[in-house]
Amino acid sequence: MSKHRYPAADIAVVERVIRERRDIRHFVAGRLPDGLLDRLLEAAHLGPSVGYMQPWRFVRIVSNETRMALWGIVDAERVATAASLPTRAADFLKLKIDGIREAAEVLVVALMPGREAHLFGRRTLPEMDLASTACAIQNMWLLARAEGIGLGWVSFFDPEAVGELLEMPPGSRPIAILCLGPVAEFPAAPVLESQGWGRRLPMDEVVFEDRWKAGAGGTPTAY
Repeated sequence: MSKHRYPAADIAVVERVIRERRDIRHFVAGRLPDGLLDRLLEAAHLGPSVGYMQPWRFVRIVSNETRMALWGIVDAERVATAASLPTRAADFLKLKIDGIREAAEVLVVALMPGREAHLFGRRTLPEMDLASTACAIQNMWLLARAEGIGLGWVSFFDPEAVGELLEMPPGSRPIAILCLGPVAEFPAAPVLESQGWGRRLPMDEVVFEDRWKAGAGGTPTAY
């Protein structure tokens, strides 16, 4: 057993927060505890990044005018997404896809400009800037869950429209709208699983040895 291993109780907490993390869309009235937003952003900033480039940038939405303009961009994409679904447009439109209007805090996460200059770890995989930023968001997500605060990652938006709204510089790219706030509950299972939009794949469908498993394909869609 490694001398660097955490106590069993601490490990159990880490496993618990991973299992109980949820993508939240429903929020209740209230604000974040004092200092928590700073701690969540610090947790994100402690995330791993390829070549130590730290490509993440965060824009806190503080005015209601900007928040509502952001929601309008999201709602337009919600309608466009529904129109693109071959069989379940009506079911999709019943889903709540964001909590922008209700959440205590809204953050837009973006990739910084000038990423092309960072070749360390990105020469053949330039998308590692996105992967790094996703790790930062996951840090924030797990800490929020441990604090009993909901976090929802909204990806329904036109990046150019959001970039224009927030006056982002050329070369930057918004990748996430994060809604944070108090919640009434954390669902026992992911909402999209409980509503028939997918299932948790068994491990033998995602873990292979030496070679790609013969016959293994992609995750099927529910529409």
